[in-house]
Amino acid sequence: MKAKILIVEDNPLHMKLMEMTLRTQDYTLLKATDGEKALDMAMRERPDLILMDIRLPKMNGFEVTRKLREDPAFNHTPIIALTAHAMRGDREKVIESGCDTYLTKPIDTRELPGVIAEMLLKRRKTSPGSTGDCNGKESPYNR
Repeated sequence: MKAKILIVEDNPLHMKLMEMTLRTQDYTLLKATDGEKALDMAMRERPDLILMDIRLPKMNGFEVTRKLREDPAFNHTPIIALTAHAMRGDREKVIESGCDTYLTKPIDTRELPGVIAEMLLKRRKTSPGSTGDCNGKESPYNR
């Protein structure tokens, strides 16, 4: 089965860039443009991985991530924070919120598929029965 990836991004240009980058990877792509829609879609669709913008309308990415992590069904779901902020202490804040790692914007389209493949491989190793089907080695991006 194809891995399901939820892209949570309110900027249409960033959303399009990630869609174009991932479309060639044969994933099922789900999209949400605000925090409330992201939480609802994640609970309904149970994606294998979530790309989570931090600055979102209605509910920020940290809040959405914390709410998802309260549900045991999301214990092994990789959540990659996407942020334009790369200041000292941001990595710690991202990890404390429950994200597995973060990528800075603008997103490096050459790096993104590799990070996703590695995170899905990690999920497959820690959560039998998941649909993430990737080849590669253990991720350096883990918590």
